[in-house]
Amino acid sequence: MHFDWTNPYPTIRSPLFARNVVATSQPLAAQAGLQMLRAGGNAVDAAIAAAAAMTIVEPCSNGLGSDAFALVWDGGALAGLNASGSAPAAWTRDYFARRHGDAMPMRGWDSVTVPGAIAGWAALHARFGTLPLADLLAPAIELAERGYGVGVVTADKWARALPALQGQPGFAAAFMPRGRAPAPGERFAMPEAAATLRRIADTRGEDFYRGETAARLVAHAAAHGGAMTAADLAGYAPSWVDPIAIDFAGHTVHEIPPNGQGIAALMALGMLRHHDLARLPVDGVDSEHLQIEAMKLAFADTYRWVADERGMTEVSAADLLDDAYLAERARRIDPARAQDFDAGSPRRASRGGTIYLAAADARGMMVSFIQSNYMGFGSGIVVPGTGVSLQNRGCGFTLDAGHPNVVAPGKRPFHTIIPGFLMRAGAPVMAFGVMGGNMQPQGHLQTLVRMLLHRQQPQAACDAPRWKVATGLDIDCEPTMAPALVEALRARGHALAPTPDATMDFGSGQFIARMSDDPDDGFVAASDSRREGQAVGF
Repeated sequence: MHFDWTNPYPTIRSPLFARNVVATSQPLAAQAGLQMLRAGGNAVDAAIAAAAAMTIVEPCSNGLGSDAFALVWDGGALAGLNASGSAPAAWTRDYFARRHGDAMPMRGWDSVTVPGAIAGWAALHARFGTLPLADLLAPAIELAERGYGVGVVTADKWARALPALQGQPGFAAAFMPRGRAPAPGERFAMPEAAATLRRIADTRGEDFYRGETAARLVAHAAAHGGAMTAADLAGYAPSWVDPIAIDFAGHTVHEIPPNGQGIAALMALGMLRHHDLARLPVDGVDSEHLQIEAMKLAFADTYRWVADERGMTEVSAADLLDDAYLAERARRIDPARAQDFDAGSPRRASRGGTIYLAAADARGMMVSFIQSNYMGFGSGIVVPGTGVSLQNRGCGFTLDAGHPNVVAPGKRPFHTIIPGFLMRAGAPVMAFGVMGGNMQPQGHLQTLVRMLLHRQQPQAACDAPRWKVATGLDIDCEPTMAPALVEALRARGHALAPTPDATMDFGSGQFIARMSDDPDDGFVAASDSRREGQAVGF
């Protein structure tokens, strides 16, 4: 990729150039991954070590009870891993109607699907790992036992989550040790999580689903009215999947297939192929307007049709990515006026808490990895004696019987977390991701347009002001967006509101791109300045 190495945006970051790289949103986790690379491990080893550390050092975004997804270039092929959890066997529409009325609950045990992240680590390690799993988890164990100084951004997110979660079972004991959230720089430790990580290491993840930790999860669920059983945990397995993709600007953009929302980014890019975006100024109103409208169209279809692929009986991912259909949707865009779009009819039709990391090694392996509890600390449930905080991905289901994403036993809910991967002519180019709820496909779209059409280098694409589609004509934007651009978008009908990024509204990205086809040239990496993270390497 031939980047323009200037950066027109205010920033405190510079791109990193190295042959072995890890980029995360938390420096201690980045160092955990780098430690594995220095020990002779590969990029997958580094990603697992960083992911495990992230459950300790950024617990407001992920935990041992998270879900995860990954895209891995192993030197010859791209593999996708779906380690999102499935619904307990007892979860039916009637179950929730009796207990919660007409809406899925957002917190508590009835929002917890089977956690998939630990099984995802184990699957990645079994297929690609080179170092012992115990070595990969050792940095996380040390951080959990000895403690660490909580970062400024993490402390702020932590404190903001307390009003909604402090009454959930186990939460206050685990995450309010002094009766409050930790202050920036204050030491925080999770010795119970360290013990759980040791059991996970000793059993290659089996303990979480069939051992002592599983038994504690099931007992806690039973004590607090949850439906999760030993059979639900023991029956879980992550899935290796074929990535879905679309061509854009001479490259191929890859995402994990549904139940995730990566398809929204691909659809928006596919629509933009039918507009000459490259000729428009990168921060001009014409370009930004087209991107916003394409994103709105993609979301309209995604929220109507996307679910666990086994439930997508009317419309498939291929239908949504059909170029003729995307061309039809692109024609709905009025270059001069904002619109509120409904879902389309493809051919066969009758806020968030997430961490993203990327890793690459000198041998050419590249990993795009994402892990999440969702909505800041997830369900709020923390299982005593384990340090396991549980996601609330069950709230991604709907109770609408006619929707493909309706809740059902063993089904995966609609998911927001999406790792991305870029290729050109069958060769790997970049592992990338932008975490933060439904900002993720929007972040993929905005940064890729900047890098592929306007040659902005990854750190500049990270640092540029972002917008975020909300609902209808409402659009949030960062206060750093140029006032003239804000007013120009408003003149086209966008209800644009500058909004401070207090709770990951505009995402946080990590990017690792190959400098050339020669592996000796190494990689360039960027880490989003909206968070505490960094790219590290050697």
